[in-house]
Amino acid sequence: MSSQEVARHADKVQTAISSGEAATSALVASWQRSAKLHRLDPAERRLPNRLSDRELEISRQRMEPLLRAAQSSLDRLCLAIGRIGGCVLLADRDGIPVERRGAAGDDDTFEDWGLWTGCVWSEESEGTNGIGTCLVEQRVLTIHRHQHFFTRNTALSCTTAPIFDHEGQVAAALDVSTGRTDMTEGLVQLVAMAVSEATRRIEAENFRLAFPQARIVVAPTAEWTPNALLAIDADDIVIGATRAARQAYRHCDGLIGQPLPLGGLTGEARFDDELRQAERAILERALQRSGGNVTAAARQLGVSRATLHRKLGKLGLERPN
Repeated sequence: MSSQEVARHADKVQTAISSGEAATSALVASWQRSAKLHRLDPAERRLPNRLSDRELEISRQRMEPLLRAAQSSLDRLCLAIGRIGGCVLLADRDGIPVERRGAAGDDDTFEDWGLWTGCVWSEESEGTNGIGTCLVEQRVLTIHRHQHFFTRNTALSCTTAPIFDHEGQVAAALDVSTGRTDMTEGLVQLVAMAVSEATRRIEAENFRLAFPQARIVVAPTAEWTPNALLAIDADDIVIGATRAARQAYRHCDGLIGQPLPLGGLTGEARFDDELRQAERAILERALQRSGGNVTAAARQLGVSRATLHRKLGKLGLERPN
């Protein structure tokens, strides 16, 4: 990149910051953080900072459960975006890629760009970029070419989505980056959809791994959301909730993730009729097999007697014993 191009981009960034556009533009707000909060210079030419092998291994160890949950989704995403000449990066909450997928023939190019495991892509270190800005703003976004803060990153188009852990906290970022010059708006949207779908799969798998003994259900919400998941124990107590579920029930924020009867959490929301009828049929069969003995039926179903009584009462099947 010529000195004139570097200067033009740096001037564009500084002019936008000075204009006051940060109040109405998320992009300019990120440029402003980069320049004023992190004291970065858009014309700086240094390569991204890179961790030592030992430091990278420590970062990977911190991410171990989520890394295991992500493997198959990373493979699928890499296959899906392979034809656009991109790479897939899974970064930790500090903006450090700890896992990567991409075509071997492109490895040297992406490593030269710093799109490699162990390179630091936080906004504090690299200014406005897909991974770092996504982690700050906690939303799906694309930083396309000259939207990057550093001039040296303006050859890249990066689409990134945040990944939230089983406690609803941001834990990682999933990024697809490419150096293609012909990335149309439609193609960017398709990549964003693929990245978002992969993050939902990773979050769901990570949630299941975090609650291996629990029953995982989709929370009843006003608008059905497949990643609004609840972890329910043997006594029908909510012991975990994904971020989407917590947002759906934010009116009872202090209750999500605490031991609480499922009915108390959902309020007016109810499982659909088919589910209720299926549950009713299961309980009736258990009672028939036990000769109407609630204690024996509870033992067959693997729940406590109190839980079974509660279910029977809810369905109008309460027995006197």
